[in-house]
Amino acid sequence: MARYDVLIVGAGHGGAQVAISLRQSKFEGSVALLGDEPDPPYERPPLSKEYFSGEKSFDRILIRPEKFWAERNIDLLLSRRVVSVDPASHSVTLGDGSTIDYGILVWATGGSPRQLICGGAELTGVHGVRTRADADRMLGELATTNRVVVIGGGYIGLEAAAVLSKFGKHVTVLEAMDRVLARVAGEPLSRFYEAEHRAHGVEIQLGAKVDCIVGENGRVTGVRMHDGTILPADMVIVGIGIIPAVEPLIAAGAAGGNGVDVDEFCRTTLPDVYAIGDCAMHANAFADGARIRLESVQNANDQATVVAKAITGNPAPYHAVPWFWSNQYDLRLQTVGLSIGFDTAIVRGDPATRSFSVIYLRDGQVLALDCVNATKDYVQGRALVTGKLAPSADDLANPEVALKSLIPA
Repeated sequence: MARYDVLIVGAGHGGAQVAISLRQSKFEGSVALLGDEPDPPYERPPLSKEYFSGEKSFDRILIRPEKFWAERNIDLLLSRRVVSVDPASHSVTLGDGSTIDYGILVWATGGSPRQLICGGAELTGVHGVRTRADADRMLGELATTNRVVVIGGGYIGLEAAAVLSKFGKHVTVLEAMDRVLARVAGEPLSRFYEAEHRAHGVEIQLGAKVDCIVGENGRVTGVRMHDGTILPADMVIVGIGIIPAVEPLIAAGAAGGNGVDVDEFCRTTLPDVYAIGDCAMHANAFADGARIRLESVQNANDQATVVAKAITGNPAPYHAVPWFWSNQYDLRLQTVGLSIGFDTAIVRGDPATRSFSVIYLRDGQVLALDCVNATKDYVQGRALVTGKLAPSADDLANPEVALKSLIPA
């Protein structure tokens, strides 16, 4: 039976960063990184952007060159899945029935794409976007694909729509709510992106209700809407969120539900078990202490560092300002902070110039910024968020006033 001082389950951004940080901190114990894919750790965001568009090869999205892991004595246990955890014996059981003992377990499994619950969801040509294999399957079908329906107007769906429209495909985005990005951004940003996509030939249907996916001979041919209309489709991409992959931990007695609960050091309620990244439900200072899951590379990497410090005897609680990004067409969106609960959204600059920011406030205090082709605002605005500052609304709205000038000396 194998045993590791630290067993990391999940070989994405967070899991890889735990292993890297442990070695950087001179941790000399045995470390294994276990993932359910055949590939070494790689970046996920490019799957719907640069990798999907062909701008980056797979080698260019590896988190580290493949030889890196062996050179640091980090065992890669690939194409394996943990199906159960025994906290009493400090062991996990894999899908093939074998077991691995651990001294410390780090759970960094992220989540799986939320599936459609309507008929036809299993048809060939219906795709989620979570792994390299998902992206490769879609790329393999592009030559025979002319019409694509994207279900979900979040970042994943819009990024895929942007790439597909550049490939010359006819793309329709279906969003159940009354605007795209409704869960993560204010209306000014939503309307801007709707207009941009439409200008690039993408059809966007809001308040869209899908009845089922239809097909012939096991392959998708269209999407039937609630009113009976059928949208022809050679491919359907589903981007409606993820389900955190925490079932083995919850079954083992860990507190949680929508993710697994962790404290400020990313410890679960199970002994010697940590959890990080998309699947970790934590109290976030930039959400007024509310317990949330953050689906971002920033969160995964920062929580990984917290865990590595805790394991090596230098504990420091998690406290990091959230940030995100999205690339669509020639638009670079950079977000800092969380706009949860905002009561005012100030547009800084003119969206018609395709370079502007949306600043979110609550009771006058800056919560977050969405910056479109406005890197200077993003860089300078970070201090407004971390300092919980409340500059005048007129100054925030005036692009002639540098945001850094609103920061007290």
